[in-house]
Formats: sequence, structure tokens, C-alpha cells
Amino acid sequence: MTHNTVDPATITPEMAAQIRTWRCDEDYSWRAVAQAASDLWGSEWGSNQLFGEDLCVAAAKLLGENPYREPWN
Repeated sequence: MTHNTVDPATITPEMAAQIRTWRCDEDYSWRAVAQAASDLWGSEWGSNQLFGEDLCVAAAKLLGENPYREPWN
């Protein structure tokens, strides 16, 4: 499900790799991903769970992975 909080075109490969690290390697929740991204890249979304999910979906798709399968979920 897309919530339209993230324009996938704004996600760079470097950002996608960082989001993947947070979610897959460091076991961040969607809220934690959102907060980390907001802190690092200056977003006003803060720890919004929908923003975090959308970031993960955009990053996974950019990396050619399914955001709703392992290791993303």
C-alpha cells in the first residue's frame, strides 16, 4: 500500500542502502526508520510510521527487492 509520503524518484541508491541497513541489518521499526531518516536528511515527518513504511518500500524497490518479504519484513 502506498501512502504518498515519499516520492520514489527522490531516493538515491545511497539513501536506499542506508534505509536497508536500518531496517534489515539493525532491525529498525518503520517508526525508527522514519525518525532516523528525518534526523539524517531533514524531513519534517519525524517518526511517522507511514513515512517509514514508504521509505522502506521505495528503497526496496530501488534495490530490486520485495519490501514485504525477507529481509525487509
